[in-house]
Amino acid sequence: MSTTATSARVRLAAAAVFAVFVLSGLTFASWASRLPAVRDELDLQPDAMGLVLLFGAMGSLLSLPLTGRVVSAIGSRRTLILGSLTAALGMGAAVLAVTQGSVVGVGAGLFVSMMGYGSWDMAMNFAGTVVERALSRSIMPWFHAGFSGGAVLGAAGGTVASGNGIALPVHLGVTLVLVVVAVLISVRGLLPDVETPADGTPAEPAHKPSFARTWLEGRTLLIGMVVLSAALTEGAANDWLALAVVDGFDVPNSTGALGFTVFVVAMTVMRFAGTWLLDRFGRLLVLRLCTGFAIVGLAIFGLVPNLPLALAGAVLWGFGAALGFPVGMSAATDDPRHAAARLSVVSTLGYTAFLIGPPLLGLLADHIGYRYALLAVLVPLVISLLVLPAAAPVPQRESDPVTDAA
Repeated sequence: MSTTATSARVRLAAAAVFAVFVLSGLTFASWASRLPAVRDELDLQPDAMGLVLLFGAMGSLLSLPLTGRVVSAIGSRRTLILGSLTAALGMGAAVLAVTQGSVVGVGAGLFVSMMGYGSWDMAMNFAGTVVERALSRSIMPWFHAGFSGGAVLGAAGGTVASGNGIALPVHLGVTLVLVVVAVLISVRGLLPDVETPADGTPAEPAHKPSFARTWLEGRTLLIGMVVLSAALTEGAANDWLALAVVDGFDVPNSTGALGFTVFVVAMTVMRFAGTWLLDRFGRLLVLRLCTGFAIVGLAIFGLVPNLPLALAGAVLWGFGAALGFPVGMSAATDDPRHAAARLSVVSTLGYTAFLIGPPLLGLLADHIGYRYALLAVLVPLVISLLVLPAAAPVPQRESDPVTDAA
């Protein structure tokens, strides 16, 4: 295959991965945007609603440690298809359960859906790292910006559907069918997980990775700490920033929504800019800069006495939260021989923080208020800043301690 054809193939693959990220964000936000309708249909109190959502989160946390093995066994393309189908079927079952008034059915459907969604998420990140290596460019932030853009589209669609009285089963049913079809089309453009030499024989790694022993690798766990702090920084804003603005400054709900919008826009802008920054200044310097932004921004948001300064802090907070997760994924897969196993570990740590950390902050907020509770995120951020050298690029030729099959 000519160089021109190869380049076009890689560009097509990059577009395919970007599309899958957009579709993932669209699916998640379409469901999240209709949660008020779910709550009203089932007449759930906040604590019961929280338990239903937590049950779904447990599905993701169960699937993430296992998905690395699935990707190694059947490839990222098939894992994406399997994950998206499972996510859609489970979410469809949850929507059907809502119409039947079954809280247990909703929880069970969400558990299955989020299992599929977790596999979908890890597999698309893995596919993104394959494209990133083929391009020799740090484009993972661009893919994650696609997720953010898809989430905006999903939220907007949910807002329109809700405002026009479109029933939950119609809105999500049509959305899920379109998403699955789009995923099936998009994955056709992905690159193979393993490079194929000129003779056509697939290149197999010299040693199969040990998924169990990967959890004992120091570098992998330190990268996981970086991803954990970034995920918690983003998740805390998603759940509590708007409420912190409203309660902390005694302003209307619309102003709280504005504060969250400021954060999301800042994070999305940084993700689109991240590829250029990483290529220009390198991984470590950019990660240090972003972590510093997050620390300073959070401190400003939580401590200043007036709203304009707090919103300025939210901008820095958004910049700081943008790149730790996608760049951590890239760092975990520097050695393609063990990419699936290490990405599984790092993803599990990140999503555990993303899903479990914010509710714990909510418990703390009951005692000290939302703004002060958010300052607790500074602790993992400072730890992350100290362990960032572990995320430095590692040449692929270096030997690796994980060599035995689990």
